[in-house]
Amino acid sequence: MYAVVGCTDCHALWLLSDPETAATATCPRCGRRHQTSALKRFVTTEDREAAREARAAMLADAADATEAYESTPSVAEMDAETETAVVDDREYLDAAGIDPDDVAAAGERSTGSESRSRPEIVRDALRELDAPAEADVVAYATDRGVPADAASDLLDRLVRRGEATNSGDAYRLL
Repeated sequence: MYAVVGCTDCHALWLLSDPETAATATCPRCGRRHQTSALKRFVTTEDREAAREARAAMLADAADATEAYESTPSVAEMDAETETAVVDDREYLDAAGIDPDDVAAAGERSTGSESRSRPEIVRDALRELDAPAEADVVAYATDRGVPADAASDLLDRLVRRGEATNSGDAYRLL
């Protein structure tokens, strides 16, 4: 059950669900706590949508905007309309000057393999390669999209942090 109730202080209207079970209700505008039994119930209904419509009609009447309210679709109709796309993705991208086919191809490429961060790729190189030299790690990383200078820097950071070691020309994870 739903009721449209009003605050005695600020005259705000709001919906109260299950007005018979709650002992108190707080006004959403001014924050005053009311006993639900003392609140004036303007409309009581089993349907939430009907209560929303009744509240909207009361607010429009109070604002002297009854004509505008009556020409506006119901809340349920407006909710249904917002779920349908006005412009589909292809039209939107085309209007923005972006080739939709390129976007689709990029999406397929990105979902085809798991996206890894640069540090993860350098760690993968250290795990997968046998006694790799810096050039091997950098080559592995550049094949997976990491710039060479970034791969070299990341390798140095791993060694400085103690996550990897460099013995001669061979690197390994600790």
